[in-house]
Amino acid sequence: MGVFKIEGGVSLKGEITPQGAKNEALQILCAVLLTPEKVRINNIPDIIDINKLITLLDHLGVKIERNSSSSVTFQADQVNVSYLETEEFKKEGGALRGSIMIVGPLLARFGRGYIPKPGGDKIGRRRLDTHFEGFINLGAKFRYNREDHFYGVEAEDGLVGADMLLDEASVTGTANIVMAAVLAKGTTTVYNAACEPYLQQLCKMLNSMGAKISGVGSNLLTIQGVENLGGCEHTILPDMIEIGSWIGLAAMTRSEITIKNVSWDNLGLIPNTFRKLGITLERRGDDIYIPAHTDGYEVKTDIDGSILTIADAPWPGFTPDLLSIVLVVATQAKGDVLIHQKMFESRLFFVDKLIDMGAKIMLCDPHRAVVMGHNFQSQLKATTMSSPDIRAGISLLIAALSAKGTSTIQNIEQIDRGYERIDERLRAIGAKIERA
Repeated sequence: MGVFKIEGGVSLKGEITPQGAKNEALQILCAVLLTPEKVRINNIPDIIDINKLITLLDHLGVKIERNSSSSVTFQADQVNVSYLETEEFKKEGGALRGSIMIVGPLLARFGRGYIPKPGGDKIGRRRLDTHFEGFINLGAKFRYNREDHFYGVEAEDGLVGADMLLDEASVTGTANIVMAAVLAKGTTTVYNAACEPYLQQLCKMLNSMGAKISGVGSNLLTIQGVENLGGCEHTILPDMIEIGSWIGLAAMTRSEITIKNVSWDNLGLIPNTFRKLGITLERRGDDIYIPAHTDGYEVKTDIDGSILTIADAPWPGFTPDLLSIVLVVATQAKGDVLIHQKMFESRLFFVDKLIDMGAKIMLCDPHRAVVMGHNFQSQLKATTMSSPDIRAGISLLIAALSAKGTSTIQNIEQIDRGYERIDERLRAIGAKIERA
């Protein structure tokens, strides 16, 4: 396993460009299975999880042509559906949570889709019910091999449109159902649909391929099924989770950083949430400029003077993927912050590592933590730690870059799963970080 060695307490300066959005790419790459025609995808992030999915598509028989490091053309005109029942696929598909989203396209186009119990971050229970209940509503038959933890759906006579109310606004569940419904007979309505920018991007791409999806951007989608889809070219949005990570990095290291080409219109509450922590953000065209916070940043209390609470919620609420970053940033704020992680019961379990570094954090229960900021009166101390998941990993990396002394982060493959060449890009703006 690789490690990062980080010399903290160094002020950074310069420009950094966010990678393509990981969560969008996982959906978009699965959608290439819906057509035998060529689909060109641009701004693909070069990260472990995405490369695993591209390898999985290759093993399914999808033709892959590299146009550049971030642009790939796919053609799924000779898909080998029988590969889904091989032992190799059970091992490969189980290593990547995003592989669940191949099921909808395969079911729609070939009448069957299988998947082993997918892996991913260990951040709490992550249900698959929404996906499969949606497929069943469209007429698929569900089967589950408990011994092998292997899921399957089949629809020999094709899918039929249906009205459904999702039990949760699952992003991947909505994406999977939409990809299945675009080739179903008749009309499908999906209420309580997720409406994240990534899901909007998927719907726009499918419409450009010939799908008929209306209500994009709302929680009520209407999908008129079509007989087939054609090829297209699609460009992935910048990763808003990475953008939030760089905002947190700038604040914690009191650095002057410009984040380039952020697609401001798709950032939702992210800028204002960091502003509530007292962080100054300036919009310069489509860039974010963050000045060096040499005097620190002060938390804004609620209108009635009560403690600021930052909680996650389905879009357009604040994304749960950035709560770990906000928690770390709050450790050096002037004031107190209550972090409420509603969606995942294990995502706050990295705070003990921050406490070891000198942060003042009280873990109230698995979902809530109160952070009492140091206001830079006491610098975090360097330590040795391990990255439990992608978002905790980047949060610990930000903490290490702000800390006094040299820290070591183990299990950095977790960080590499979601962040492209992060050590190289950080060194380019002055960070002292080495991969060993």
